[in-house]
Amino acid sequence: MPLTEERKQKEMEHYDKQAERELQKSGGGWKGDFEGFEPQELSSYRHFYKLLRENVSGKKVLDYGCGNGIHSVYPLEQGARELIGVDISVQSLRLAEEKVRQAGFREKAKFLQMDCEKLEFPDDSFDIVMDGGTFSSLDLSKAIPEIARVLRPGGMLIGIETLGHNPVANWNRERNRQTGKRTHWAADHIFQMKDFDLAEKYFEKVDGYFFHLISFFSFPFAKKPGGKILLQITQTLEHPFEQLPFIRRFCFKTVFLFQKKRKV
Repeated sequence: MPLTEERKQKEMEHYDKQAERELQKSGGGWKGDFEGFEPQELSSYRHFYKLLRENVSGKKVLDYGCGNGIHSVYPLEQGARELIGVDISVQSLRLAEEKVRQAGFREKAKFLQMDCEKLEFPDDSFDIVMDGGTFSSLDLSKAIPEIARVLRPGGMLIGIETLGHNPVANWNRERNRQTGKRTHWAADHIFQMKDFDLAEKYFEKVDGYFFHLISFFSFPFAKKPGGKILLQITQTLEHPFEQLPFIRRFCFKTVFLFQKKRKV
């Protein structure tokens, strides 16, 4: 098996096991990717959802690397015409399907096992591609062109990713790799500023927004008394500085909107 295929197999096995644990624990999936609080409590995710809310109504949406379906319901609630979720992990797709079914959108959504680097859709298939944080599992030199290919002219990629320049976050990421919470590939391929340059080769508009310069230090305290208040305070304090050049690269999260060129 070629190295790239071995890498994908490891990613699939990792997320299948993660999903199986959650299925056994809860019987219906989990709510979020952060222990102790909902992603919507983070300023980064609120901005991500704002961009979706402003753009998905009446649109056909690809939930790219949808995982457990943590973000799958939101575009449908905001009036998306149709949502297709793709992921390499079959067990994660089971969770996503159940989430959408429980929310009452079963007829508007479909979930498919698929390699995100080799999308099995024709050109110009989607109005919106939504990325909720799957890029670290992928080779972006293959993934970004595929996303651009399946987007219709004028279509948008709206995403949120962890940013890979903060030394403290990188140290913690290495610990997660050693304990098996992250795969080796994912730990080494966190989104970086250079990936915005890659996006400019395929998209006419490339906008990035940056979040959690200091507030990510409060994440481990989310379950403790006062943890959510600490999160709110640090997010308020950091806000004036997060978009400044030379500082924003050290933020923990980036939210972005890439738009494909419209036909003349």
